Amino acid sequence: MELAYLSVTELSALVGSRRISPVEIVQSLLARIGDYDGELHTYITVCGGAALAAARTAEAEITAGRRRGPLHGIPVCHKDNIWTQGVRTTAHSLALQDFVPETDATAVARLARAGMVMLGKANTAEFATGGMMNHFGWCQNPWDHGVYCGVSSSGSAAAVAAGLAVAATGSDTGGSIRMPASFCGIVGLKPTYGRVSRHGLIPLSFSMDNIGPMTRTVADAALLLGAMAGHDPLDPHSAVVPVPDFTAGLGRDAAGLVLGVPRQHFFDLLEPVVAEAVAAALGQFESLGARLEAVDLPLASELAEASRTIVAVESYAAHRESLGVRGHLYSERPRRSIEHGAACTPEQYAAAQVLRARWTEQVQGVLARVDALVTPTMATAPYPVAVWLNNDTERMGPGMTYHFNLARLPALTLPCGFTPAGHPLGLQLVGRAFDEATLLRIAHAYEQSAGWYRRRPPRYA
Repeated sequence: MELAYLSVTELSALVGSRRISPVEIVQSLLARIGDYDGELHTYITVCGGAALAAARTAEAEITAGRRRGPLHGIPVCHKDNIWTQGVRTTAHSLALQDFVPETDATAVARLARAGMVMLGKANTAEFATGGMMNHFGWCQNPWDHGVYCGVSSSGSAAAVAAGLAVAATGSDTGGSIRMPASFCGIVGLKPTYGRVSRHGLIPLSFSMDNIGPMTRTVADAALLLGAMAGHDPLDPHSAVVPVPDFTAGLGRDAAGLVLGVPRQHFFDLLEPVVAEAVAAALGQFESLGARLEAVDLPLASELAEASRTIVAVESYAAHRESLGVRGHLYSERPRRSIEHGAACTPEQYAAAQVLRARWTEQVQGVLARVDALVTPTMATAPYPVAVWLNNDTERMGPGMTYHFNLARLPALTLPCGFTPAGHPLGLQLVGRAFDEATLLRIAHAYEQSAGWYRRRPPRYA
């Protein structure tokens, strides 16, 4: 039995029935990290000794009849821009290479209370500004080292895809959970803004940042979200809303649901292989009993500059003091990106927020008539690393993800196929605010019928 490639749900059942122990799971993952992470660079920090000690404690508690729930004894890794008490949190920057938080981020603390065992800190872009840096190694895509791994939650995505983690946390400001999840062939969920506390997240953009789960299956994402979610007085933007059982509706099919397919932007400039995979997925939804409805979102193609302006202004505000003290330790590309905010005028920021409000009203109006939206996660298949290094925006294609950070809506990606070269393709589902349960139900129905989640990167299977 290859423990590292079992889902959280499967491992939880085995732990609960005492067929395996948390120690065995952690040992299996640490062995794979030792074998493969030297070439993949999915981790910045591995907490091997601490993880084994925590697994032994979990095993003793479970044996004594004190199991805390389905996540007890299950390993997780955290993106390295999320605080972890006593474990350095670098955000892949020399400016924070020795930063050791005194407390956990709220999301980390909640998963720990659920009994999860921290394996380590996953590689990320510097301050989550975009693509990878090389201070702690360049994260490789486990499906093909020659193609890009995705933006800043790439270490989390690659670790789960390669069997070096069974679950991970990520952060998403404009797609940084969903884009690497798509390129690495896993599930990534950006919750509704305010659903999961950002206390302890090194900020990039206060009104766009989110923390969410990155997992092998939809059911796993539902389990982690249930443990992470909830109001937190330490986050002023945390929502006071009930946290449902996100797993409760996963056994239901998609019959009777209405899925909106946008006429504008999201299907305009797709690579043929992406268009074919998404068309097949839409057909699969119809076979599951869902009804497809074309919907109009005319503002969707006008939002790129507004998104850039908001992130630039807010990231500069978050980093201005640090830049004055440690700016020489920032790498050039993220420093330029952050400092761009200083050149944006108040009028530009205000105009961007006005457009954001109009877009939010438009997309919420559509979601009042349909149960969810369906789009590609990326316009292209995973592209060569050089495309990102050269900032070849034409080859990268139009963005598909930042729209729903602007609208503060939940959005999920899951695999919907593979290219002839064996590279993963992703499908994005977008739901109503705080209705992640419906989103997860739809995604789970498609996932189980399509079966793409069973594929493994051949090099690491």
